[in-house]
Amino acid sequence: MDNNLDTGKTLIIYASDEKYQERAQKLAKALNVPLAASEDELKAYALSLVYNDNGLTLSDGERSMHGDFTKMLPRLKPNNLNRELIVKAGKIKSLEPPLRAVDATAGMGEDSLLLAAAGFEVELFEYDPVIAALLDDTLKRSALIPELSEITGRMHLHAGDSIKGLSELSFKPDMILLDPMFPERQKSALVKKKFQLIHQLERPCDDEEALLNAAIKAAPKKIVIKRPLKGPFLAGVKPDYSLSGKAIRCDCLINLQRLL
Repeated sequence: MDNNLDTGKTLIIYASDEKYQERAQKLAKALNVPLAASEDELKAYALSLVYNDNGLTLSDGERSMHGDFTKMLPRLKPNNLNRELIVKAGKIKSLEPPLRAVDATAGMGEDSLLLAAAGFEVELFEYDPVIAALLDDTLKRSALIPELSEITGRMHLHAGDSIKGLSELSFKPDMILLDPMFPERQKSALVKKKFQLIHQLERPCDDEEALLNAAIKAAPKKIVIKRPLKGPFLAGVKPDYSLSGKAIRCDCLINLQRLL
């Protein structure tokens, strides 16, 4: 999908209250998009990012969404967390926490939150600047919530290309998580309505091999690839083993020497 920020009247920023004006101005400048002086201006744009009391909110005029990690608190309880597929796939038996992970396709950060709750220090990479802005706002708000602050304190966001980021890591991660979008997923009935706006921004992975190779060259102990249950292997590479849930599958690569 083309970068929406390069097209005509696609995105505009708005502060619903004067107290958010400075943040809105900074974001508009960072994204190189207009800043609305009134709410009426939003109607002329396909998407808007609005600072309001819920946090930074993405809207297309009919639907809206903002990041909210508080909704995941039940999943972060130890008994539930240990049953999460991502957590089970990410565990490395020979190592004890703290472990270091890289989420190379962070999206809205839910998987990274689960890993951080399980004890990982997580470096998050998100290529799309709008999604990165939403995630950054979510992390900042979560830092003020006692039940989340310690967990999100282990999450470190990098806005930009993960392929480049993986090549510049100053450490060897214990685990790298890959969850690239592919075209079929855009039409999936499994995509929740609240994420349909995000999927307007996400781009299908157009170079799976380059992404996987970058992860391999970073020399982690394990690569976990999140796929739809019946989706193809990433870049056609067969995993060493897989863990399957009801809707998704985690393909795990541990013998990376065979791929070099």
